[in-house]
Amino acid sequence: MEKKVCSKPPLSDLSSLAPCTHEKADSRMLLHASHAARHGHHKIMIRTVDTDVVVLAVSVVQNLQPENELWIAFGTGKGFRYLAAHEVAAGLGPDKAQALPVFHSLTACDTVSSFASHGKKTVWAGWNVLPELSRALLKLSSAPSDIPEEVLHTIERFVTLLYGRTSTCTDIDKACKKLFARKNNVELIPPTKAALEEHIKRAAYQGGHVQNQMLLPAPELPPATNWEWTKSEAGLYEPHWTRLPQAAQTYHELLSCKCKKACVKRCKCKKAALDCTALDCSGPV
Repeated sequence: MEKKVCSKPPLSDLSSLAPCTHEKADSRMLLHASHAARHGHHKIMIRTVDTDVVVLAVSVVQNLQPENELWIAFGTGKGFRYLAAHEVAAGLGPDKAQALPVFHSLTACDTVSSFASHGKKTVWAGWNVLPELSRALLKLSSAPSDIPEEVLHTIERFVTLLYGRTSTCTDIDKACKKLFARKNNVELIPPTKAALEEHIKRAAYQGGHVQNQMLLPAPELPPATNWEWTKSEAGLYEPHWTRLPQAAQTYHELLSCKCKKACVKRCKCKKAALDCTALDCSGPV
């Protein structure tokens, strides 16, 4: 994307717009909307089909003057509508509107994955029943250098409730165990604590560091590799999913053939071509 800015009629001062190093048009549109509001435009409209732009607009409108109106011409065809971002922000309240980009990042955006089987309506309902989540999200939106423990605990509880609405667990690993025993489906249980912490850090990088600086033409971002991304030799970034070893590397430890003596050919461990462990059999190894 070009770093220069053209305007018609030409503006005398473009220092707050260029050079611009934003990698995505989503945030750059809001940078231009903010600039227009500061230069006498009280009604601004953005045309988009991207939900991310709507989320950012609701957050940014709080930085504009009260008399400013920010409208979003959203969607296509029969789904097209005009959204008043300033009215949405007023309805949510200042805290929830400010925390919205981090919430959007945490629950699925372009760079952060979603929670399996849980769409935006479900996670929004979860936010409504756990008001303390707003405080945790606000701390993430302030671009922290690290994730506070109380924030991790609150989000851990939030994700637990997404998968088990009546769960009383405050430890997500214990919730995983109980829910798996009941549902017997890995797609219906929450992520492990190790995986969730990596997920939260990626969301904090996107919603806190990147989007928190979207009104700056040249934001200064910390290395993505400090926020659970890995960089390949080809220069591509990939998410670091978890600190735990893959199940394929550890599942053999869960095999139990109950042999009374040494394992024979029909035993599970022998059929899988695995070495016996102390858990596999009660006989000599």
